Amino acid sequence: MIRALIVDDERLARARLVRLLRRHEDVEIVGVACDGDEALLMIAELRPDLVFLDVQMPGLSGFDVIDAIGRERMPALILTTAFDQYALRAFEAHALDYLLKPFGEERLSASLDRAAAMIRGARAHPGVRPFLEQLAPAKRFVVRTPGRIVFLPLSEVDWIEAAGNYVYVHAGRERHLIRATLKAIEARFDSQFARIHRSALVNLERVRELVPRAHGDCDVVLLGGARLPVSRTFAARLRALRH
Repeated sequence: MIRALIVDDERLARARLVRLLRRHEDVEIVGVACDGDEALLMIAELRPDLVFLDVQMPGLSGFDVIDAIGRERMPALILTTAFDQYALRAFEAHALDYLLKPFGEERLSASLDRAAAMIRGARAHPGVRPFLEQLAPAKRFVVRTPGRIVFLPLSEVDWIEAAGNYVYVHAGRERHLIRATLKAIEARFDSQFARIHRSALVNLERVRELVPRAHGDCDVVLLGGARLPVSRTFAARLRALRH
């Protein structure tokens, strides 16, 4: 089976590709991402064999996703777009194919055949370790700011705050908004971040001290001076992790 991830910001395009891929018995759709930020999380967590990646998306583009992960660590890649001016960049990104929307079932099948040959060939040679066997969760967040993309190391993150379908990543005096959930971040970096209440995670490496309060609650004081409340539900676990 080829484990495939679909990344596209257009609902109809995602649904159509899901429908076409389900006609192929050797393809398992392991996830569907709506934007580049979700794609980064899903690629790290799900480790697909193959990614169908839309080029133009709000926020992180398809090429931003490739740059964030690194070409040498990307799974097998098929780019999808309604525009033909990205063909050269697709070649430079080592994409297996470049599908112009709207593409038909025959064109998709030919692309899948090419991908299957590459993926199964890599599996057959023990000296070649495909992406899914060697990728460790990236130790950084990808933050898009006006005019640039920032790769923020986990070691610089103090704490993370829930904001609906987004989170605020607090790093010193800076606060970055990214599309993710606390649950996904906690699962991805469970050895480095701990939940202190329902809407916040704290970086264990940035904890300076725990200050007891009444009724079993406590405050956590971070290296940068920030002081955050820890609910009684999570206080005991945080103390255990600190020891």
